[in-house]
Amino acid sequence: MSSYIHKDFLLQGDTAKRLYHDYAAGLPIIDYHNHLDAKEIYDNHQYDNIAQAWLSCDHYLWRALRSNGVDEHYITGDASDYEKFQKWCETMPYLIGNPLYHWCHLELKKYFGLDLLLNSENCAVIWQHCNQKLSQESHRFQNLLKESRVDTLCTTDDPLSDLSYHDKLNRSEFAVQVLPTFRADSLIEIENQSSFQKTLNSLAFITDINIVDFASYAQAITSRVDYFAQHNCRLSDLGLKVVDFSHYHPDVLDQAIAKVKRGDTLKSEEISQFKTAVFEVLGKAYHKHGWSMQIHIGVLTNVNKRRFDDLGGGTGFSVISDNPIAENLSHLLSLLDQDRQLPQTIVYSLNPKDSPVLGSIIGAFQDSDAQPGKVQLGSAWWFNDHKAGMEKQLQDLANLGALGRFVGMLTDSRNVLSLSRHDYFRRILCNLLGKWVDDGELPNDEPLLKQSVENICYQNAKQYFNFHSSKDLV
Repeated sequence: MSSYIHKDFLLQGDTAKRLYHDYAAGLPIIDYHNHLDAKEIYDNHQYDNIAQAWLSCDHYLWRALRSNGVDEHYITGDASDYEKFQKWCETMPYLIGNPLYHWCHLELKKYFGLDLLLNSENCAVIWQHCNQKLSQESHRFQNLLKESRVDTLCTTDDPLSDLSYHDKLNRSEFAVQVLPTFRADSLIEIENQSSFQKTLNSLAFITDINIVDFASYAQAITSRVDYFAQHNCRLSDLGLKVVDFSHYHPDVLDQAIAKVKRGDTLKSEEISQFKTAVFEVLGKAYHKHGWSMQIHIGVLTNVNKRRFDDLGGGTGFSVISDNPIAENLSHLLSLLDQDRQLPQTIVYSLNPKDSPVLGSIIGAFQDSDAQPGKVQLGSAWWFNDHKAGMEKQLQDLANLGALGRFVGMLTDSRNVLSLSRHDYFRRILCNLLGKWVDDGELPNDEPLLKQSVENICYQNAKQYFNFHSSKDLV
């Protein structure tokens, strides 16, 4: 049998193959949104085995195992790593058409040089081969990043983090830029009153600001933005389950803070006004520092109460929300834009039906006061980061905006081997552009095609985020 993952994987025509091999394949990677751990990077972490690399923290894989009827003992339970890997190999043949089938085989080929299919028959051989590779210096965390030609990556960080490992990385000789991202969910989710009260207390302690009203709260969160800016942060992120907007009154904001401190129940209008005001404070602070603001919309979290009670949050039981977003999101962006303090913004929705909606909204807030493509339709995210989802996002952006200004792909992953998804995206992009050329929808103009591929895969992100290149990349 010929190799499943070969040099022309997903490339269906000569034009697509030329675009990928000549222009996309050799470009460095900018991974501007992921959940890798700065400490693991600094410590140059080494996985003991392939199960740890793949199965220890990836809820994509956990959901797939459950879909195959695998008992939780072999997913998040106390089974041995080899037993968990066996169950993964048993599951893979049932995932035909799933992006996990593509991704895992891409990773086997790229990082381990293996052409074997993941299944029960090949399980032991793959286990032994991958573990032998992972025991080598070449497969320690930092070397995997360098082998992947990573130029810059941005972790996702709690606003109260001291960023000590980012400081250590910045002072080290490690060539890859590792920058923090200010993840502001805990600062805006006042509806979760118990956890928000803990955030208030921690924020007051770490900033040495007595938070007694909204003005002092705004001062405290702005000071944390300033702190991140001093540590080379260039991006923020915010997850919005529901997009709230209300015209707010200062007295209501002060009352909301007071209620949380007393433990009193908040009214829905108080929550909405508070979240709108915090969004404005954060957006203006980001604009001041020249950051890019990411907004992730539409996750309905932890819908299975029994499994949440057993396993906790973030374990694979969140789903796509279908809340309307157009009106309130437009109001939020306009709130910042009216004083020309809307930062560069990237908007993502977990619901694929929202892609054209977002594609139209971004066109209403473009401006020449920032990098071209100031407001971006974010890449296909989470339940959409498969071939069909990526093609839909690219097609929607092409129809409604400026595809040539798109800042490209990201991994959104906790697994360093997931960097192969940049190659997956580049193949899909080149195949789509190649098809347009072959169908006569795009001119077969080499300078145009070269510029488009190189910009979308690398150059646009470098310019948009104002990143400097890592020193030892050619």
